[in-house]
Amino acid sequence: MLTELTINVLASLILLSAGYFGGMYRERQAQKGTNLEDYDFYPFGTNELDHVIFDQEKFVKAVDYLRRHRNHVAARQLIIVGEQNDVRNSLPADDRLRYRKLYKKYRGDEIRTDTDKFLRNFKRIVRLIGDSFPDSGIEILLHDLTNPTTALCMIKNNVTGRDVEAPATNLVMDLKTRKLHKQDKLNYELNIGARKFKCTTIPIFRETDGLVGAVCINVDVNYLNNEVSQHPDRLNSFLESLCKVDMTLDENILSKDEYQKAIAGKRHFRDFSVTPRQS
Repeated sequence: MLTELTINVLASLILLSAGYFGGMYRERQAQKGTNLEDYDFYPFGTNELDHVIFDQEKFVKAVDYLRRHRNHVAARQLIIVGEQNDVRNSLPADDRLRYRKLYKKYRGDEIRTDTDKFLRNFKRIVRLIGDSFPDSGIEILLHDLTNPTTALCMIKNNVTGRDVEAPATNLVMDLKTRKLHKQDKLNYELNIGARKFKCTTIPIFRETDGLVGAVCINVDVNYLNNEVSQHPDRLNSFLESLCKVDMTLDENILSKDEYQKAIAGKRHFRDFSVTPRQS
């Protein structure tokens, strides 16, 4: 005869199994379907300047289609596009209601939670790179572009004065435009009043979702040119900060040839004075 304890244990195992296999089922379902870009209602177009623009009319058509025809991949991507373009506030009331039904049908909250989990490792990468170059005038940050109105989710070595949850509403369209033209947003200059920056923006694309984030590097050019390079004491302090270490390890990161040269006395990558002996 089954005891009450045994029955409770079996019931708990059944519930755990149901949750596990239910999660597996939802994950498999999320991978089924075709990309949103494969449909003629893909909700982006280009303007006269060949910049990508959001097409609200096509977005509404996509919502109506995906409510009637199940496609987890396209719906997932459409929900992210909708959140990126603030459709909760910009759509007319009837269209907004239909979008909310689509959002609920495809578990929109889980999509946003899943994206947040995906970006966690990028947060760690940004934090560790930033901590490697403290007080350098080199800012590194992460944008979560599934919600551009509060996109900034990690910032180190702050030189732009922004806080976490600062917006990045124009960045989505700019990165989509550059993807269209097969351009990287690398080493570009920004002049804002008396401030000057050298910047690089690295988009984060996910196979199932498209554009979900961006890592940005902003170098405060005037600080390095006017404050660091012009004052020997500040230059020394800058270099000390740049080269500061927290531990010493015993491992080799050089190629075999570079290792032999290092053993023979080569001091840096542009030291061409050393030729190791041939054994």
